[in-house]
Amino acid sequence: MFKSLFEAAQNSTFKSPFTSANCQAASAPSPAPALLPSANDGAARQLSPNHNFAAAAAAVQGDSCEFGSNHYFVLCGLGGIISCGTTHTMVVPLDLVKCRLQVDPAKYKSVVNGFRVSLAEEGVRGLAKGWAPTFIGYSMQGLCKFGLYEVFKVMYANAIGEENAFLYRTGLYLAASASAEFFADIALAPMEAAKVKIQTTPGFAKTLREALPKMTAQEGISAFYKGLVPLWMRQIPYTMMKFACFERTLELLYKYVVPKPRADCSKGEQLIVTFAAGYIAGVFCAIVSHPADTVVSKLNQAKGASALDVAKQLGWAGLWGGLMPRIVMIGTLTAAQWFIYDAVKVFLRMPRPPPPEMPESLKKKLGVTGEQ
Repeated sequence: MFKSLFEAAQNSTFKSPFTSANCQAASAPSPAPALLPSANDGAARQLSPNHNFAAAAAAVQGDSCEFGSNHYFVLCGLGGIISCGTTHTMVVPLDLVKCRLQVDPAKYKSVVNGFRVSLAEEGVRGLAKGWAPTFIGYSMQGLCKFGLYEVFKVMYANAIGEENAFLYRTGLYLAASASAEFFADIALAPMEAAKVKIQTTPGFAKTLREALPKMTAQEGISAFYKGLVPLWMRQIPYTMMKFACFERTLELLYKYVVPKPRADCSKGEQLIVTFAAGYIAGVFCAIVSHPADTVVSKLNQAKGASALDVAKQLGWAGLWGGLMPRIVMIGTLTAAQWFIYDAVKVFLRMPRPPPPEMPESLKKKLGVTGEQ
């Protein structure tokens, strides 16, 4: 299935890099698509009539791979592994306290109190509980989240056409990110279940190697996937907001806030803008996904309970427990993930698309002149 996705995306007429160009073609070039342009810091290039010169253009301008190729998608997945695996592991102590606030608010009354109680009971090393399933699980999730997002974005753009891809780009971002997260959560679910069990069930297990056989013995394979549906409920809205909000915020920052065009910004300046857009997106991510996150934490602690049972038990107010630390955690995480992901693209010399521009064909239809 994944092979067919890659092949469809690779054969897409929208896969090749583009912006306005100085390249000369043998015949008059077709209007350049504007949703998924490749950029080596805004370097201009243009599609030929048959869209087959992208690899040569990449070689000339120093890109390490062709935009939309299997190589490109694999490197995007690698960037996802690095960005998600490292950032989630770095905030394990805060995640541990957040989970404990959600499942036992009577004992852990606040973030500060949660840290104090956890340190008193288990010491500093106790704050790192669950780091192994966190690193493994979120690395796998990052591979699918970022890699498949790029695949689906190209596929869906090809399916609806160049002009619609620009006009309805927010919907395109939402659909591509939701599709990618569906598969990413299947990869994440087993490690997420083990992480929450280790962090919130006193005396159950101290390590992943100790937790896995115990969970299997108690509940079988269902122990690792009983939280999949609420995980989808948490992660799919989160990821849709993460990608769509980021893409549109980045577009608006370059249009209204950054005092010069993206092409004139240095790589460092572009990464700063990426971080800012990522943090704004992260705040919204935390809010829309928090009730489901609370259910996931409580569900993986409670043996034999369903998501609906847990939601009824918590009540409306209980579903929002631990929101503030999660806003801090997710805002920082999301910003760091986008920063690292973009930095990986810079380091690996990958094509980095600038914000989308209206296709020339659509400008003519709408009678638009000048920059939009």
